[in-house]
Amino acid sequence: MLKKIPDRDITIVGTDMDDEAVGRFLVDEFYQVPHGQSAEYIPAMLSIVEKEDPDILFPESTFEVQPLAENKHKFQQRDVRVVVSDPGVIQTANNKFEMYDAISKQTDVELPEYYLVRTYEEFHTAAEELGYPDNPIVFKPPVGKGSRGVRIIDPEVDRRELLLEKKPNSLYIDEDEFEQIFADDDFPELLVMEYIDGEEETADSLCFQGDELLTSFKTVEEARWGVIVRGELVERPELLTQTQKILDAIPLSYCVNLQFIDGKLIEINPRVSTFIYQRDFLQAHLAMQLALGEVSKDEVRSYRDEIDVGRRMVRYMDQAFHEDGNRLL
Repeated sequence: MLKKIPDRDITIVGTDMDDEAVGRFLVDEFYQVPHGQSAEYIPAMLSIVEKEDPDILFPESTFEVQPLAENKHKFQQRDVRVVVSDPGVIQTANNKFEMYDAISKQTDVELPEYYLVRTYEEFHTAAEELGYPDNPIVFKPPVGKGSRGVRIIDPEVDRRELLLEKKPNSLYIDEDEFEQIFADDDFPELLVMEYIDGEEETADSLCFQGDELLTSFKTVEEARWGVIVRGELVERPELLTQTQKILDAIPLSYCVNLQFIDGKLIEINPRVSTFIYQRDFLQAHLAMQLALGEVSKDEVRSYRDEIDVGRRMVRYMDQAFHEDGNRLL
């Protein structure tokens, strides 16, 4: 979509740790880089910046946002704007327990009931507090990405039906399976939460130091691999109020994604997420322009009426064929 912006010739240099990431076939130049949490990641990115001399560095991966924020000054010394929040607020947003704690202390935003546990015994105590086994529960790592480590324990779920009739990407797990995996001395830190069954919606907010500038809302009607595949742009004034309160507590900048289920905040992704795109309105480009000083905050706010409420999105699979990174079809 950036390549289709009128009156602006944009060159895109893409990076990924996977040398066959399909995005390499959409960009002008591609570099394979180490994992975002690797000690070699920042040196690799600095080397690319020295060679390509970009105006903007626009991260899309959760595991890259934090190290880039912590080293933002190294890129700015090379006159490159890194479109990320400050490192402290990113750390709070990425750690769901710290995020919930900050929001619960400073706002009246609705949150699921939650507990941080570090042992198998603490897990059982938390589960009982949440009403298990009468009520299902959810557990997840405090820091994660794309539904990794997220599971639901529900004794009412028909395991035979899950096996024979559902696709093999279910989030459900039973208590015996959980015990077999975790009942040892190496118990991980987990967030245990109430299970919320309701409409899922996300806010895609463009903000600056906690000031909400432009937010669109979409339904999440179907998801695979932790990614929305069917949804619709909607108006949600009540969630807009919640979004500003959340940003007051955690003053993020640029592209931020907030996930709500049944009106309760589930998580924050301090990075760009799935948009329902429009040719004449691209929040990611506005974020870049804001970082470059090409638009003011008031000019960003003026785009509110451009959001095409009712526009739907259906994501589908595609493929690319190549030899040595050169696309054939």
